[in-house]
Amino acid sequence: MGTTLLGLEVSEIKSLLGEEQPPFRARQLYEAVYRQRLENLELASSLPARLRTAWEVGWPRTAARFRSSDGTTRYLLELEDGRTVESVLMPEEDRETLCISTQVGCPVGCRFCLTASLGWERNLTAGEIVGQVLRLLAEHGLDPRNRRVNVVMMGQGEPLLNLDNVLKACRLLTDPRGVGLSPRRITVSTAGIIPKMAEFARAPERGKLAISLNASSDEQRRQVMPVTQKYPLSDLMEACRAYPLRPWERLTFEYVLLKDFNDSEADARRLVRLLANLKCKVNLIALNPGPGIPFETPSPERVLAFQAIVRRSAPCFLRKPRGRDIFAACGQLKRMSAEPVLQGPLKP
Repeated sequence: MGTTLLGLEVSEIKSLLGEEQPPFRARQLYEAVYRQRLENLELASSLPARLRTAWEVGWPRTAARFRSSDGTTRYLLELEDGRTVESVLMPEEDRETLCISTQVGCPVGCRFCLTASLGWERNLTAGEIVGQVLRLLAEHGLDPRNRRVNVVMMGQGEPLLNLDNVLKACRLLTDPRGVGLSPRRITVSTAGIIPKMAEFARAPERGKLAISLNASSDEQRRQVMPVTQKYPLSDLMEACRAYPLRPWERLTFEYVLLKDFNDSEADARRLVRLLANLKCKVNLIALNPGPGIPFETPSPERVLAFQAIVRRSAPCFLRKPRGRDIFAACGQLKRMSAEPVLQGPLKP
């Protein structure tokens, strides 16, 4: 892959320019890429003509776009090497949520997730992570400075197994002179890679942490999440209790409900005991079905009964399924084929 500007910080752009350019040029290029969010530097009128054509910015290309009946849009984005990842935009009345990928495929292998069947191909660069955000902002005419935009790193991949690039992307996304998102608007999800959780916590520009839990015992969790064999539940909970939360912050626990597997009232009570004395919230997700997944979705009554028990001890929310009809919901990202909507800018 050739040199592109997307993913570079000011110091790296300065090195790229060399000594012959004044230092302020690096800042101009940086702001053109991140603050102005220009896909093509030829639009950067403040730059000398030679610099406008010297490098590509490096946005991913929209290979296909699929529109759900509920307004959710799933994107298949093509990277410079021809590989593809998926990103999803979920509109709400007062905000938009962008679900982005951090790896091509995923190495974790959760048995209730379609993405696991892709296997793992490679990590995304910081530029490829940020590029998904910029592409979706542009496609929908969004500006995070005047519209609430949340970014969740919950698409393809395990973010903490690509931690250096994830943290660099967080820096670029939260820089007030860059994209300008608040750290409160970024959530990074993990299946529980314990050593990387501590490293993530030390980063000053990190987002919030969400932990994909999905079981209340090691025996149960091993059946659906192979990562548990290396990082058992007791060690994970110890790491969560040691995690240094900021004053405004809670840990988020994601729990996918699987019919007749982890959705009983006894499961709910065990979950409450597991999370005791943690400053946290729980997001319940009734399984989003897909071909080849060996589980079923529990009934709405079972989901509500589970929630009622958990919420006596911790804030507990039901994650509304979005984009199921286009395989855009949580756990469904597998580069599925479908009839793409017409290309062209989308407005919220």
